Amino acid sequence: MRRDLSRRRGLLFALTLATATAVATPPELKDLLERLPPAAQAGVRENARRWDGFPPAEQAAFRQRAAQWDALPRAERDQRRERYQAWQALSPGERAQAQAAAAQYAAMAPDVQAAWRAQFEAMDRSERRGWLFGPSLGADYVALQPLLAQVPEAEHAALLRTLRSMTPQQRRDLGVLAQRTPPAARAELRRELVSVSASERGDWLWRRLQH
Repeated sequence: MRRDLSRRRGLLFALTLATATAVATPPELKDLLERLPPAAQAGVRENARRWDGFPPAEQAAFRQRAAQWDALPRAERDQRRERYQAWQALSPGERAQAQAAAAQYAAMAPDVQAAWRAQFEAMDRSERRGWLFGPSLGADYVALQPLLAQVPEAEHAALLRTLRSMTPQQRRDLGVLAQRTPPAARAELRRELVSVSASERGDWLWRRLQH
């Protein structure tokens, strides 16, 4: 299924370029365009219109970047895409914190940088990935990991919004609760967490921890 989704996205991208550059559209791509919802068709055609407006030098530069991207190993593309999506999900304040930390790291002496890098690389892989959630959630990721594992894509954004809106103490309490909750009951715990209002969240956590 994932392969089919990736193939469909690739076809949409190829379709956009084919339409934009006035190349005869292959039957498979033309059929795909006709089967898209009207809004998606309009989006493809708008991308094509914008592409036609690029100067030749910009089109050539884009093709070069696309070729460089395609030449990367699949694992590297996945990692870069994951980091980009994680960055897009951060709040402006968290982005500012991350940028300040990056500037601080860049100003360190090489041996200090190496020590920090070694400390980071010594972490468990899942803990390192946890920092993609940003400065706040990254610090609490180890405790919250049972709750964040295998979250359906449709629930992911709402869960992250809820976690980021919680106080540090609430996230610590939730971490304790997540560790206590059997795997089969964690989906229900996530649904309850997201449905509880911010004003009631503290009381809800207290009641759940007493059980």
